[in-house]
Amino acid sequence: MNTPESTSDPRFPNHFDGKRFYNPDAPQARGLLDLLPWKLTSRPEPSPGFISDVEQSIPPRRVEGNGLRTTLVNHSTVLLQQRGSNILTDPIWSERASPLSWIGPRRRRKQGVSWEDLPCIDAVLISHNHYDHLDLPTLRRLADRGDSTFIVPARGARLLRSENIGPALELDWGESLSLPGFTIHCVPALHFSSRGVYDRNKTLWCGYVIESRERLVYFAGDTAFGRHFAQIRERYGSPRLALLPIGAYEPRWFMSPVHMTPDEAVKAHEILAAGTSIAIHHGTFQLGDEGLDTPKKRLGECGPGDSFLVLDNGQSVTLAV
Repeated sequence: MNTPESTSDPRFPNHFDGKRFYNPDAPQARGLLDLLPWKLTSRPEPSPGFISDVEQSIPPRRVEGNGLRTTLVNHSTVLLQQRGSNILTDPIWSERASPLSWIGPRRRRKQGVSWEDLPCIDAVLISHNHYDHLDLPTLRRLADRGDSTFIVPARGARLLRSENIGPALELDWGESLSLPGFTIHCVPALHFSSRGVYDRNKTLWCGYVIESRERLVYFAGDTAFGRHFAQIRERYGSPRLALLPIGAYEPRWFMSPVHMTPDEAVKAHEILAAGTSIAIHHGTFQLGDEGLDTPKKRLGECGPGDSFLVLDNGQSVTLAV
């Protein structure tokens, strides 16, 4: 496979000091020294150990015509189907968001699409290397199926290639990659990266804008609230669909540099002037102190109306141009 050419956009700010990436002109993520005080003082809102309320769905193999079919699988895993192309974001089918099978955040709801019913995937978008977004067991299974191109932020491909997951292509903020039927633009996010003690911020984090002939789709990945939403709208235009995270926001003193509240997600939706937004990063893994379904409830209290949707795992919506 030939590597598609990428083009850089200098309008996004510098975010690399030669060794590590950082959030320009924004608060940086809290460090390991802050993690212990949080965990020692944490009073997480109670949530059920497991909720058996998911009705799994079977997506079509392909979607033709002008419609955009969007299925929430779970957490930040979304299946985007349009004009014969299938794109999957931050896929995780594992039982834990962890490097180990016996410890770490565990699944509280099952996937909305079973592995056997997942159609062929043309492109896999990885926003950053945290375990709930870059799940190696799932990526290995996708690679074994073949036919998928894996797109990761800058300096993120080495891990995938070491696991024989590929082709793995890297993008930096402002870079673009053309694939058959659509173009992927890598855009800023306010977050951090780490899979261990010594690799903090050595790989980039990002969101993506998917540009096709009919529309723009924005996948925010994990991000705090910031001025990058206005920059993205100014650079690419208003998306027909935005996938915006609403969970893992408590406690604010720890989470505010890296995760939005539902209220902030509504502000981002308005700044982007998105035709429709869909909430992601909630309802499957309890990663913050708020309850599993508290983000969904709080978003409803914000009153965003029908333009900001909360889908159940397995639920889909089809948007026209």
